[in-house]
Amino acid sequence: MHDVLTAAVLRAGGTIAPLADAEGLIFADPGAAAEYPTLAAQMPNLTWVQLPYAGIETFTQHLNPELTYTCGKGTYAEPVAEHVVTLALAGLRDIWKYVPATAWNDRTGRNLLGANVTILGGGGIAEHLVRLLENWRCEITVVRRSDEPFPGAHTTVPTSELHNALATADVVVCAWALTPETTGLLDAAAFGTMKDDAWLINVGRGAHVVTDDLVAALKAGTIGGAGLDVTDPEPLPSGHPLWEIPNAIITPHVGNTPEMGLPLIAERVETNTRNFIAGQPLIGLVDPAAGY
Repeated sequence: MHDVLTAAVLRAGGTIAPLADAEGLIFADPGAAAEYPTLAAQMPNLTWVQLPYAGIETFTQHLNPELTYTCGKGTYAEPVAEHVVTLALAGLRDIWKYVPATAWNDRTGRNLLGANVTILGGGGIAEHLVRLLENWRCEITVVRRSDEPFPGAHTTVPTSELHNALATADVVVCAWALTPETTGLLDAAAFGTMKDDAWLINVGRGAHVVTDDLVAALKAGTIGGAGLDVTDPEPLPSGHPLWEIPNAIITPHVGNTPEMGLPLIAERVETNTRNFIAGQPLIGLVDPAAGY
């Protein structure tokens, strides 16, 4: 276990125990999901597993309904929301055009101030993004599983009304959890409903977007541009058409870097360890049926 997470467990009053004795598992390696069954088989007293992920799509096949799982959802939301604003401003203000320029350019661009922003997803990223966008006095629509009003949003609609919510947006922010229901929802039909100067910002998962349809929409000018911190495939291979499209801003999944994220997941581990010992509710519970 990473030293920072070990320290978090100890601060919370926990003990680092051998696998055979442990009741909780802090599963700290995001890339090692395949190793989990071997570990769990050695832990007869296991009742709780803390996962490092915000989205657990690489882990869902290992969920055991007899155990309690928590994950990092909401933990990384603040830095990711900040990255959304970065990409949105870079898109709307034409920074993508000025950065490679070698001569004085035409002065173009528009404000995020007062823009119509549609957020896809009602989780922690949306919560923090709504708060950030208060400064820009944006008109915010949230698309989520239900039409239960989302705090701070002007309008909340269910996923069935996705295309209507896309049609008026200056910025569309994809922050869904990846589930079978949200996979591929941003396709040619969805892009066809968007304004031709609207920007798509994706900080959810690459598979929410049909990549070939996005490439076609960008090349045809169907939408204004895309800021992508996640892609499908990921990593985006050299030579992929997206690299050649100037109004596609691609960052290598850095909305939350390890440097940013480790202190945040350590805080979650400390809180959940303390709650687990005290028999209190845990934060970031995984719903195995929903897949996140």
